[in-house]
Amino acid sequence: MRRNHRTTLIARTLAATAVIAVAVGCSPQSSKADAAAPATPGSPSPAASASATPSASTFTSSTDDKPAGSPAPTASATTAAKAAPKVLMSNGAKGSQVKELQARLAQIGWFDDTPTGTYGAATTAAVKGFQGRRGLAETGTTDSVTWDRLLAMTTKPTTEELAGQAVNKPAAKLDPRCMTGRAMCISKTSRTLSWVVNGKVQSTMDVRFGSQYTPTREGVFKVFEKSRNHVSTIYHTAMPYAMFFSGGQAVHYSSDFAARGYNGASHGCVNVRDKGKIAALFDAVHIGDKVVVYW
Repeated sequence: MRRNHRTTLIARTLAATAVIAVAVGCSPQSSKADAAAPATPGSPSPAASASATPSASTFTSSTDDKPAGSPAPTASATTAAKAAPKVLMSNGAKGSQVKELQARLAQIGWFDDTPTGTYGAATTAAVKGFQGRRGLAETGTTDSVTWDRLLAMTTKPTTEELAGQAVNKPAAKLDPRCMTGRAMCISKTSRTLSWVVNGKVQSTMDVRFGSQYTPTREGVFKVFEKSRNHVSTIYHTAMPYAMFFSGGQAVHYSSDFAARGYNGASHGCVNVRDKGKIAALFDAVHIGDKVVVYW
């Protein structure tokens, strides 16, 4: 009797353990396992539940003019029905629209050459960079979505812009943190530095930033050191009119930027290509002035 009693206890313990194991399981069981599981007393069986629940094909939308019994469109068919962006220009294209594209990209700092009307490697790279910064697919091809976004951010190029004689950049949208006191307001979107005093822009200049591997830090900083004829101790390159704001990152003149434009990048500093403007800015900025780097 004791052995039978002990056997019964063991069997009950194993059954309880099995119940607990099912209760704490993380993964949902497959439909076959659910069908094989015994129904809870008083609840309808899986088969009954399935028959009691109306299927999607039972109903027909009031706006659906398909005859009853027509198969519902599959997910892939629905996706295919959505119109893909129309390709307007791509590598190898030529013409006035390509020239306009190049001039508009120049307005926001993505094209740093004379518009030629030929869609080549430089234009493809510029479009790809523009797309990447705005969360679009980086194809380098100008589709309708990319073109609409560019139109919204730029103005119709002038004759001088189309000829590469001028670039009329839209005014950078100032960060609210720049509107009080004295601040170098640096926009990564427009690639410009605006010197702002009590909310009024005193001067604006083109800038470029670090690469994806050596990015320019974003945020609010203060100028903690100025060095008119600075030379980098790391890269042994000249950094005239350097104004340090975050560790080794500084705003400074770059002869490489002046020569190569946006084809290059810094090691994290904010490069200015107009030597006259940075020289004047260097004289105007004081230790402790704000530096705001933002998108």
